[in-house]
Amino acid sequence: MKKIFTILGLISAAASMNAQIVINEIYGAGGGSNAAILYKYDFVELKNIGSAPVTLTGAYLQYASATGTFNGGNSNHALPNITLAPGQTYLLQEGSVGSAGGDLPTPDATGTINLSGSAGKIALTTNSTAPTSPTASNVIDYLGYGSTANAFEGTAAAPAPSNTTSIARVAGDTNNNATDFVAVAPTPQNSTSGTLAVSDIKNAKAGNFVKNTFVKSDEITFGADVKNVKVYNMFGQVVKSASVKENGSVNVAELAKGNYIVTGTINNEPVSQKILKD
Repeated sequence: MKKIFTILGLISAAASMNAQIVINEIYGAGGGSNAAILYKYDFVELKNIGSAPVTLTGAYLQYASATGTFNGGNSNHALPNITLAPGQTYLLQEGSVGSAGGDLPTPDATGTINLSGSAGKIALTTNSTAPTSPTASNVIDYLGYGSTANAFEGTAAAPAPSNTTSIARVAGDTNNNATDFVAVAPTPQNSTSGTLAVSDIKNAKAGNFVKNTFVKSDEITFGADVKNVKVYNMFGQVVKSASVKENGSVNVAELAKGNYIVTGTINNEPVSQKILKD
């Protein structure tokens, strides 16, 4: 489909290629009345999946029900001007229908859109004009999700989320919602969440953080009490979270072979280390 973006500039209808800033993750069960609900608010996470900084100016987030039309009102709101570095995320806190669930990380912006927790359509657009299809000229990115969604990118809609799952982008953008998204545990990240403290590793003795940077046994072992451990893949996505005691370990058997970045906090100082899982 047609995608519109600019690199360090304004959105231009003349651009025509895969978007760099995309809808990366959504959660639609915010609030509600079910004890299993994880977050108090719905959220939409945007991400720059390209290799250069990108600025969106004058963009809108628009929502429609699974079989409805985009019609503005409370289902449409302007976004602040956004500049995202490669891999950087942007968290939009949206509506809520109750008080169940915990707070999101500090959002970068807020709106009042109430997303369906099972099926719907979301469009990131260059202006407030209601998109008539996923390939409308003002569409930057488009997500149809749930089995009853009547419009989507590619061959089928993305899977449905739930009270305990979001739908998140696997990696890049192939313009096929069915394969680009999977249902997973939510990992809302604001624009500061992906900041890796690689330069801060000097603040702690290397042996006090990750003891085995070459991981052959499916266990990452730590040499100190480490709070807020996060394992990032090379797309900047959090794939594992934990807190560990000295000489404790985190099992990463489910992760594919390859490079990852591990971050954490030791004595209130941020540290990080690149690892290779064999």
